[in-house]
Amino acid sequence: MLSLILAFIVTVIVATLILKQYKAQTVLLVGGLVLMGAAVLMGYPLLDAKKTTGFVWFDLFKFIELTFSTRAAGIGLMIMTVSGFAKYMSHIGASRVLVHLTSRPLSLLKSPYLLLSVAYIVGQLLNIVIPSAAGLCVLLMATMYPVLVSLGVSRLSAVAVIATTPCLDLGPASGTAVFAAKTTGMDVADYFIAEQLPVAVITMVLIAVTHFIVQRYFDRKEGTEIKVMKLSESTEKLSDLPPSIYAILPLVPIALVLIFSKLTIATIKMPVVTAMIISIALAMLFEFIRTRDLKAVFKSIQVFFDGMGEIFATVVTLIVAGETFAYGLTKIGAIDLIIEGARDSGFGAVGITLVMTLIVAISAVIMGSGNAPFYSFGALVPDIATKLSMLPAVMITPMQMASSIARSASPITAAIIAVAGIADVSPVDIVKRTAIPMMVALVSSFVFSIIL
Repeated sequence: MLSLILAFIVTVIVATLILKQYKAQTVLLVGGLVLMGAAVLMGYPLLDAKKTTGFVWFDLFKFIELTFSTRAAGIGLMIMTVSGFAKYMSHIGASRVLVHLTSRPLSLLKSPYLLLSVAYIVGQLLNIVIPSAAGLCVLLMATMYPVLVSLGVSRLSAVAVIATTPCLDLGPASGTAVFAAKTTGMDVADYFIAEQLPVAVITMVLIAVTHFIVQRYFDRKEGTEIKVMKLSESTEKLSDLPPSIYAILPLVPIALVLIFSKLTIATIKMPVVTAMIISIALAMLFEFIRTRDLKAVFKSIQVFFDGMGEIFATVVTLIVAGETFAYGLTKIGAIDLIIEGARDSGFGAVGITLVMTLIVAISAVIMGSGNAPFYSFGALVPDIATKLSMLPAVMITPMQMASSIARSASPITAAIIAVAGIADVSPVDIVKRTAIPMMVALVSSFVFSIIL
């Protein structure tokens, strides 16, 4: 019981400091070290004989070293290459071409709210190949938003839909999806197809329907509803875009990962990092053919490297810090006590999954990011799932989706703030229109993750 009380106190302090804008990585690292130190005082070993330094108090920091070395070379490298690739696609304009071409068919629809529903689906599908939430939203604000507004859709309705397009974090290019897959011991493509996709298809449809109802309700309430749309052309100038063939470049990594997998060609392995590097090489070839400037093309690779460095400084360090905190919770015995308590209270596997999903979701709304709680509690899933005799993927899938769903209902998340600034509207007003669709998404993703 003492360990549970201590874990609760440390967790509350950690959450409070993060909410007060203290550096999340430092807070999580310190919290983890405190919990590991308490575990040492209680007589629990930290590392096995092959990994220990020989002095238990040094083992606290040895764990951080070991975590850095494994994560930087494994999941960290995957996430870094994904980020670098996204930066390079934006740099050469391939992302803008893709968004531009996919937004054109939207003008063929007649109902403004059906248009919004389809716009959400298109944006969510683009999120598979453009994994940056803020990046995708900004791209859509530069291309899709003018089309929607020019067709008579209210600014807040258009912005609310665009702000939720990355709410499910789908696909092998998603950092949280990669983390979830590796944590459960699954191949990234298998996790996407077997775990994410069945749940996402149903959830996407429900979100689209909810947007139709919610945005029409708010527009009627505010007197901005329209019933007839007037077709007009997008404000995006073709002269400002690279050739249309560039639209295939952001799709190359996911195509490689899906083609060379157990789903199709199982004899050839295609890791995410390899797919990203191949795609970068192909993109540079496209750039050389278009510009004929070899020096500039060679120099452009720095955009990819800079993107990798930025993600290491933020996401990879956050993963290490989160795992340190989670390791402390595990070593002090708090998780075992929570599981035993849940069993005694009749929670069972579904109850524990619901509790952890809600923790991630609430934290994401409060913090504007679901990464910290998801990386912290997601690391605990394999051990908890084993003790509860359930598949780790069943537990981690709703947690992973909740981390991004709840983020789209937070007025302080980067994507919401970005689109609010561009549209000159209040982030709070946007969240009023995204809250209900995201609540539907949260319930749907949880229920169907368990059922399917």
